[in-house]
Amino acid sequence: MKQAAFLKINPADSVVVCLRPMTKGETIEVDGKQITLLQDTPAGHKVLLNDTPEGKDIIKYGYPIGHARQDLKAGEWVNENNLKTNLAGTLEYQYKPVSEELNIPVENRTFMGYVRKNGEVGIRNEIWVVPTVGCVNGIAERLVELLKEETKMEGIDAIHSWHHNFGCSQLSGDHENTRKILRDIVLHPNAGGVLVLGLGCENNQPDDFMATLGDYDKDRIKLLVTQKVEGDELEEGMKILRSIYNIAKNDVRKEVPISKLRVGLKCGGSDGFSGITANPLVGEFSDYLVAQGGTSILTEVPEMFGAETILMNRCKTPELFDQTVSLINNFKEYFLSHGEPVGENPSPGNKAGGISTLEDKALGCTQKCGRAPVSGVLEYGDRLQVNGLNLLSAPGNDLVAATALASAGCQIVLFTTGRGTPFGTFIPTMKISTNSGLYQRKPNWIDFNAGSLTEGTEMGDLLKQFIDKIIAVANGEPTRNEINGYREISIFKNGVTL
Repeated sequence: MKQAAFLKINPADSVVVCLRPMTKGETIEVDGKQITLLQDTPAGHKVLLNDTPEGKDIIKYGYPIGHARQDLKAGEWVNENNLKTNLAGTLEYQYKPVSEELNIPVENRTFMGYVRKNGEVGIRNEIWVVPTVGCVNGIAERLVELLKEETKMEGIDAIHSWHHNFGCSQLSGDHENTRKILRDIVLHPNAGGVLVLGLGCENNQPDDFMATLGDYDKDRIKLLVTQKVEGDELEEGMKILRSIYNIAKNDVRKEVPISKLRVGLKCGGSDGFSGITANPLVGEFSDYLVAQGGTSILTEVPEMFGAETILMNRCKTPELFDQTVSLINNFKEYFLSHGEPVGENPSPGNKAGGISTLEDKALGCTQKCGRAPVSGVLEYGDRLQVNGLNLLSAPGNDLVAATALASAGCQIVLFTTGRGTPFGTFIPTMKISTNSGLYQRKPNWIDFNAGSLTEGTEMGDLLKQFIDKIIAVANGEPTRNEINGYREISIFKNGVTL
């Protein structure tokens, strides 16, 4: 099948997206009208369909993505140089609820997971060392090395320390953010056992931190405060890790319903194909999972700006609508408090890939959460309380946002990308390419290719393959970031360092 040259996403759009590089003088026919390209235009970028005066909105996905900086002619390449965002400060919103009947059949799909004592389900069985403060990062990493050497990791998927730079010299909000994220990591069901490693003099006092865990499994989660150890803290740490390891190594996978699956929805290194291929595919999966009783979480709040009303009006209740309004406006106020414009988001890579404004980015980004109603809204560091589609407060930064998704309780992050990235957080981070070229260039980074959607593959057919792939990962198939050993955490920081 010959690949199409361009795509008009929505009948109301005033631009089309080039599906391949197009050359000046090339002619396309859109809605019975012949349009001649006025510049060479890269794949993923936009071509204007009608003469457009300065100040008039330009439409993509059926919504404005900004306005013309100057008078533009039909056939012009629309990019960040001639398109300007409409975004400014905070807004007042009205609740206009919209619901859509998705009619997705319930299937009796299952996966093989680790059922924990509290009923939560992990998709990995790992041993983690979690420092309460960055001062003990080196000890944590040495303990991991020693345990790997001694045990050969029999019966365990991975042994890892989650080093970070915080836990001391922080105040108020930053201090609480650190404590909440570390708490969430310690309690995560992908861990079969955790050693919490403290120093003793830090702001994040180890005993107080342990109190934040609530009713935890004391056989599998243990504390070592290194300043209290007489002599070799490595020897004492290994004694504790051996006891944890000897319990966790006997854990076995059990069949559980897919309703136990919790996935995070993330994009990074996006391009002009993100809102056409990978993000809509992930959105279809999100709707499928929600229909099965499972859970998905959308974050990257700044990348909702310009598409936020779509999410607000999908909220199940007025209370959820109010929480979503606060989610959006609080993040806008965060930008403004630092003297930054709320629309300054697309990165150089985004722009090179065909994303010209934050609205352009947001309308593609939010497609990852499909069309299901919003069932919950979470603050940064909160853990999941309700099944279904949730919104989570976190920035767009890949490392911070992916860590926040995992901390909320997701067992896996579905990460779409058009430019490519090797990054992974502390849970499997599955990369979905928006275009086949990236999939072919970076097979060591990419787990699944959504680019075939522009090459004749039907969405329904690809969705079936995608569901099978995700269940395979839940069953234990490693993602590329796990194979490569690219795993880390990042905690949101806003305030003073003492």
